Amino acid sequence: MYTEHARESAHKRRAVASTTEPRWVQVLLIAVALLFLLGFLLLPLVLVFVEALSGGVQAFVSAITEADALAAIRLTLLVTAIVVPLNLVFGIAAAWVVSKHDFRGKRLLVSLIDLPFAVSPVVAGLVFVLIFGAQGWAWPLINEGWHFALPWLGEFTLQLPKIIFSTPGIVLATTFVTFPFIARELMPLMEQQGTDEELAALSLGASGWQTFWRVTLPNIRWALLYGVLLCSARAMGEFGAVSVVSGHIRGRTNTLPLHVEILYNDIGQNYGAAFAVASLLALSALVTLILKAYLEWRHGESLAANHRH
Repeated sequence: MYTEHARESAHKRRAVASTTEPRWVQVLLIAVALLFLLGFLLLPLVLVFVEALSGGVQAFVSAITEADALAAIRLTLLVTAIVVPLNLVFGIAAAWVVSKHDFRGKRLLVSLIDLPFAVSPVVAGLVFVLIFGAQGWAWPLINEGWHFALPWLGEFTLQLPKIIFSTPGIVLATTFVTFPFIARELMPLMEQQGTDEELAALSLGASGWQTFWRVTLPNIRWALLYGVLLCSARAMGEFGAVSVVSGHIRGRTNTLPLHVEILYNDIGQNYGAAFAVASLLALSALVTLILKAYLEWRHGESLAANHRH
């Protein structure tokens, strides 16, 4: 017993010794990390709020309550409210298929899920313009519609709504760039959990929906919330793809990031207004980081599997 304990203690000492650097190296690495965080993350974030409040609280309130700013806030929240539930359904379905089933083309499906990570958002926006724009192959369905007749029912017209330079185009572009976030958070965890609990529930007489709601969903709820937070933050801050498909129409198709760009580029415009609106995005990012840190602190073990893959 003593020999075994001594062997374990020696093994732990060797492990610590093999991963411990000299004290000066540790101090240097910590200093470099702190300087990087201060210079490239914290300082710009502080400057955004300082510049936003440089004209006073009244100017700040006026900038974020101006008609175009309120329209941008409403559009951003609307797009996020549509995109996140869509990605929630897709992410759960994709993670379920990939982790619980083996089928031909599984690797291809996983690669397609990761596609938005590899494709530039600007390119994604251009793809939607090529499909739904005035020269796109779907334009006849938008401009004139498809006329057809059914026996005994008469003639009908199938016409798509306007996509480019309108809210549907912004929703499509934002959905494309954000749909991997929830799926990628769930797939490693669900693969690690396996199918034993679901099979046990089915063998006890539970239906498919009962198994999902009472077994699968409780096991993935924290990873799901984690993915929703990341998806929401990216949806609110997306710029590249939305910039291509929106048309930059003030009060109609400008989200918060686009409104910040317009305010900043306007000749003679008070830069403080641009920073005031930008501070709303920065504040939402801070809230997301706080919630993310809280989830990692309270439910780190259930989330750790995701980040080991």
